[in-house]
Amino acid sequence: MLISACNFRNISSLDLNSTELIPTKKKKIENIPEKMWLFRRNGPSGFSSASTADEVTAGIDASGLTAIVTGASSGIGTETARVLAKRGVHVVMGIRNMDAGKQVKEAIVKEIPSAKVDAMELDLTSLASVRKFASDFSSSGRPLNILINNAGVMTPPFQLSKDNIETQFATNHLGHFLLANLLLDTMKKTARETKKEGRIVNVSSEAHRFPYKEGIRFDKLNDEEGYSRWGAYGQSKLANVLHANELTRRLKEEGADITANSLHPGIITTNLFRHLGVFEGFVSTLGRMVLKNVQQ
Repeated sequence: MLISACNFRNISSLDLNSTELIPTKKKKIENIPEKMWLFRRNGPSGFSSASTADEVTAGIDASGLTAIVTGASSGIGTETARVLAKRGVHVVMGIRNMDAGKQVKEAIVKEIPSAKVDAMELDLTSLASVRKFASDFSSSGRPLNILINNAGVMTPPFQLSKDNIETQFATNHLGHFLLANLLLDTMKKTARETKKEGRIVNVSSEAHRFPYKEGIRFDKLNDEEGYSRWGAYGQSKLANVLHANELTRRLKEEGADITANSLHPGIITTNLFRHLGVFEGFVSTLGRMVLKNVQQ
């Protein structure tokens, strides 16, 4: 299921073959950059793939909500944190580089003086770090309405995480899987006490369609000889989708007022392409004329 992660009032789904968001509130798209001509066709909602988070959330008052956004120190994580804070959400940024996180926080507060933004250290390649983050957050007594599992790495050379697990699977899936599980009780409690539906969002990718031929290689996660950068990335993104689907089933069965969704954000010009050599150069130049930018 693909969703607009910034629409708090209604989660709306898309066909997996579509790239258009379908939030329920209709608004008109204006001033779409000419370079985004490939994405200008509006869907039934009045939005298109060129719509920005600012446009989609215009008029929404999300005061009183608390969200965790992982990987908020760059790219779409930063923009997600900024727009959530702009709409009144108390944003907790889960970030590995605290210096970068401090700069992002300062930039958001400078633009939005009323913004409520905190930065907490979170290294998704370390299960110990994930456990500490979840423990520290739970100990704070804060509520949690929204968990956006955004952080990720794409197609690096073969390497192992701090727990000796292939890095892409460890970062993109296992860290977020554990984080969601550890924070689930807090989210259930928040949903019960506030009578507001909780949201868990896994930022996946269309690459989930292209994992290794056998799907997820549970018995060969650390097979360096058979490692494929794209296959490993695809399997980690497939795991994001399967996690959201199964979590949704279990939450519904339990009667918990929380939805879990996975999404493909589009192909966006961010530093996610840093491991792709020549292709990164394409993204940095010609790609900017046809791909989505961070705001979109």
